[in-house]
Parts: sequence; structure tokens; C-alpha cells
Amino acid sequence: MLKSKVAVQVISSGILPDDAIMLGETYLKQWKIPHVQPVMLKFGAFRQPVKVVSVERFDGMRIGQNLARRMGILASTSLRIQYRSETSTLSLGPLIGVLISRDDPTARDRPFGSITLFCKELVDACAVQGAHVYFFTPNHIVDNSSTVEGWVYAGGWRKIIVPAPDVVNNRLTSRKLENKSSVQQFLREVKSRHNTAIFNEKFLDKSEVFEALQKDTALIKYLPESHVLRSQKMLVAMCSKYSTVFLKPVRGSLGKGIIRISRLDKDSYQALYATVGGTRRQHFASLLKLFSSISGKMKTVRYQIQQGLNLIQIGGRPVDFRALVQKNETGKWTITSIVARTAGTNHFVSNLARGGTLSTAREAVSKSNLTGTQAQDAPARLQRAALEIAKGIDTHIPAHFGELGIDLALDSSGRVWLIEVNSKPSKNDNTPLPDQKIRPSVRNMIRYARHLAEF
Repeated sequence: MLKSKVAVQVISSGILPDDAIMLGETYLKQWKIPHVQPVMLKFGAFRQPVKVVSVERFDGMRIGQNLARRMGILASTSLRIQYRSETSTLSLGPLIGVLISRDDPTARDRPFGSITLFCKELVDACAVQGAHVYFFTPNHIVDNSSTVEGWVYAGGWRKIIVPAPDVVNNRLTSRKLENKSSVQQFLREVKSRHNTAIFNEKFLDKSEVFEALQKDTALIKYLPESHVLRSQKMLVAMCSKYSTVFLKPVRGSLGKGIIRISRLDKDSYQALYATVGGTRRQHFASLLKLFSSISGKMKTVRYQIQQGLNLIQIGGRPVDFRALVQKNETGKWTITSIVARTAGTNHFVSNLARGGTLSTAREAVSKSNLTGTQAQDAPARLQRAALEIAKGIDTHIPAHFGELGIDLALDSSGRVWLIEVNSKPSKNDNTPLPDQKIRPSVRNMIRYARHLAEF
């Protein structure tokens, strides 16, 4: 079996010219790398013709400091290696660039705020798998698409010039930033010029997801009736059909701005508004008055109106489920985790930001008001639904996704429903990890990056 990972040592530039590298002879023999004529050294968008010096009884690679600096490598590391004889190219990598929303150079220990621990975990996981990762923001993008300014970790966080990567993981959490012309131009250019793979390319709107999945007859069973709210007539029609409906901002997240509308009797309605402090209630004598109260907001916020569901509960508090689905080393969707989220007291949404609590899916179902065989096989049905929905997103939405947060629900009869799909699952989990363990979600992200970069 070919040796596919190599320990790269950075040595003094005086020992080795900038256009030469040392490589253990085992690698040269196995990969049939010539050591007479130069080969092209590739690392992300970086290219440099080099002569390969064979070293007996040495199981690694040595590169000079100047060459390493131009590659964005500050210290000895471990990388995947690959040689393609048809192009005489010796590739190291994969080089992964994670595009994040913001940084704070003055906070040296936490330059990325609440996701700093996730970023360091990614660095550690790359060291194990033989990959290299850096982090950059829209402000780090320069006119030249071959390089960016990025943060690397070498005994501490440092900002340096790095080559454009083999793979970009788009972790931008702001649509405004994602839609900046400089960001979109950079992503287009690295794709076309350097064959960079970009995953989680864009945000998903709630209406876009439901309209796309409705085209798939196998997925309709998971979809509550949903429409973009455009008129009072639509509100009246949905409220006539269902005793409870939800209004959700098409571009909302974390449960912000959700309104639950319930019919109390023939003419009166109650609206519950999700707020940080709890639930605000308001009564309306008619749907006309209710619609009038939200019509002002509709000038700036598009709402999706959705059939209300009778969710399973624990102690009177509704429960839903977040499935994290990720593509693996062969590019196939897999379930990384499914957690149950129980709404906090005085809240009707389950987000942790609203006081919700986490548990395993099986534990939540066992404590809920769901019973019998519907309860026993619920976790398996949730998994199946999440995978089918992820595949549906791939099929019906023209964008590249590598991980999705899929929010699901079980109703009181045990039926699985889709609530929403998030293309930027949160990485704010700052729970300390015992013994520097790396979460499966982080390992899987790197495996998929290796698949994309063909390492």
C-alpha cells in the first residue's frame, strides 16, 4: 500500500535551496517520483518547481524555511502526499480554508470569539489526519485570488499570507457578508482558476427548502403544508384549515421572530411571540386585526406560514430534534448525531438560546407522551428521514453542501415532520472536551475535505 502521509520538517534555509526538497527514498520508489528533473510542488494554489533530493533511511520530507513560509507552513507538520506522473506534480494537502464571519486580532487567545474552540479542535484534527487548515474572513480577501490573509495555529494564533485552499468550508453566519461582491468574486475565481471545491456555498431560505422538496414525491410525507405569506386571504385559508399555524421569518434562525397563531373560538385568535425573555401573548378579535398587526413587519420580513403540529411533549413542553448530517470520505450523506431539544419553561420554541435543554433522541422519546412501537422505532425513523431530506436537498437545490442541520419533529401519532434545514449548523459548543478528544463532526468535515481534494 502506498505511503500517503508524510511528516514534513521545516529546516533552516541555509541547508536546503528554496527550489529543492528532501524526501525519504521509500516515497520516491513507491510513488515513482523522479529525482533528476524538477517536479511541480503543489500546495493549494501554491506552485513551485523543485528538485527532489532522495534521502536513504529517512521516513519524511524536509523543506527550507523560505519555501515553507511561502506555502503558509510555520512549523513541522504531517500532510497527505500524492504524485501524478502525467503532470509531474507532487501535491501536499489537503489545504482547507474555513471562511468565517469575523475575527478580533486584539483577543489573541480567542480571536474568533465563541467558535475559537471549534477552530482549535479543527487544527488538532487536521494534525491527526494529515491536513492543514487556516481561517479567514471577507476582510482577508485580496485582489489576487491565489493568496489570502489567514489565521494559522503554531503554538498560538498567527495571521500570515497563505495560498488559496484546495477546499473552502463556508462558515459565514451573515447573509450580508456572504453576498458581498468581493466574497462572491473570490469564490468564483478560486473555483475556476484553482479548481477549489467550496461546500455549504449558501444560506437556505425556509421557503426555498419546502418548495424544492415538494417536487419529490418520496419527501412530501415529511412536509407540513407551507406557503410564503403574501396576503390576508392566505392567512384566513390556513387558519380555517388548521387550529394552529406558525409564522416564521423566511430568513430567520435561533427561533427569532416566530409567531404561533391559535384559534380560540369562532372569531378570536391568540398570537404567541417568541422573545428572548419568554413568550409574549396577544389576543385578537378577528384575523383582520391580527393581519393588520403584522402587515407592517411584512414590508421588511418575509414570513412562511406553516401548518401547526401537535408535537410530542415532556411535562407539557414540546420536543423537536436536530440531526447533523455530513458527507463522509466517499461523498455519501451520513448521520453524525441526532439530539432532542426540549423547550424551556414559558417558551414554545426549543432553541438553546431560548432556554431549551438537550438529550439523546431515545431518552427524550422514552420520557415523552409517545408510547408503543411508534416510540420504539422513532429514532430509526428520524435517522431515515434526515438522510432522505439531505439527499433531496442535493437533488433539488443547485448548490454544494457538505453538512446540514436538519430540524425534525414527531407528532403525537409518531409521524416524522420536517421543521427546517440549516446550511450553517452552529459551532458555538464551548463544552470542554475531555483529554483533548475530537468530536466526530470535526473529523467528518476533514474526511469530506480530503475526498473533495482527492487525498
